[in-house]
Amino acid sequence: MEDILIETEEKTTLVKKKIFSRYQVFVIAILAVMQFTVILDFMVLSPLGAILMPALHVSTSKFGSVVSAYAFSAGIAGFLSAGFADKFDRKKLLLFFYTGFIIGTFLCGIADTYTFLLFARTITGLFGGVIGSIGFAVITDLFKMEVRGRVMGFVQMAFAGSQILGLPIGLVLANHWGWHSPFMMIAGLALISWIVIFMFLRPVTAHLHLRKADHKAFHHLYKTASNPEYLKTFLATILLATGGFMLMPFGSAFGINNLGITLKQLPVLYGITGVSSIILGPLFGKLSDKIGKYKVFGIGTAITVAMVGIYTNLGITPLWIVIMINIFLFAGITSRMISASALISGIPEPQDRGAFMGINSSVQQISGGVASMCAGFIVIQETSGHLLHYNILGGVVIAALLITVVMFYYINRRVARRLHKAAATI
Repeated sequence: MEDILIETEEKTTLVKKKIFSRYQVFVIAILAVMQFTVILDFMVLSPLGAILMPALHVSTSKFGSVVSAYAFSAGIAGFLSAGFADKFDRKKLLLFFYTGFIIGTFLCGIADTYTFLLFARTITGLFGGVIGSIGFAVITDLFKMEVRGRVMGFVQMAFAGSQILGLPIGLVLANHWGWHSPFMMIAGLALISWIVIFMFLRPVTAHLHLRKADHKAFHHLYKTASNPEYLKTFLATILLATGGFMLMPFGSAFGINNLGITLKQLPVLYGITGVSSIILGPLFGKLSDKIGKYKVFGIGTAITVAMVGIYTNLGITPLWIVIMINIFLFAGITSRMISASALISGIPEPQDRGAFMGINSSVQQISGGVASMCAGFIVIQETSGHLLHYNILGGVVIAALLITVVMFYYINRRVARRLHKAAATI
């Protein structure tokens, strides 16, 4: 009898250790790959900036407009689709918008003028900007709050993966076959991902049973957008996006023209930084579930503030020092992304998740677009290529980072109250 009890306890322990089912592991993996293609499509413009600007004869402000075109169109699409986001199977919505994203990315791969590229980026943003919000809605539907830090940690590996694999490969392709080739690579990988999602992802329809049959789309949109608790989160998202979008567009140009890094060294810089982020991402996710998502967010903010202050004031610097600073900078950014995403996912009611995530993504994209445009006006490029006022840009980013710490404190309290209330009703 004692042996049976011991064996039962061992089996129970094994069951507890198995946090995710095989299908859940598949969902995490395919969403990570999908996010990889979407994030890479946006991020690849930053390292290509040093090649693209002289190739198309565009200024820093025009290049900022190219970056912003994606963000603004994504923001518009997010608002327009938010009212319908909870009315359909999330898998079907995902496939629809992913199709448009693939077409837009292909158009970027054949663009030969500034105007055509601006148009292609707009098309890509209209569809690609909604994909992330649908993906996060799927995560919120399928995974409990207690493990979302881990899930976000793995899915956000796409951010680091786009550096370790995508950006270096994209730069190598661009150096050998022109700046169009990375977009063709992304379109091809996205097409493969689309096929896998179509064939193996199960319908995600549980949210449909929580909604009234006569619930009108635009009424649902208005009700979600005007919810006071949701509005506070959207405001926090605005500042969260500001910090990320401002430095990114001119990262490669600053590295080459101000820090003395060569085009051949950029893949090394992004690759090593990406490896460290891939390793740290799941660890930050697990840590946020263990010690608290807000604590990890605060620690990540402190690291990011310090690194932004150092990085944006550098002159000619040895590559190894730039690599070390970037590792810590992206460690801070990654931990903030993971913990913030997990916290935000706990805000909406189940029947509002699609609309909430759509609006939140829209707000993020639009504010990011404004931030990119502002960065283009703050930063000035001399005829020699040297960038001026990058340190001022760093100061603006630091201010936004510090304000978000306060705002996410209240978001964390709101999520904690909801979890406590839910536990009390069980």
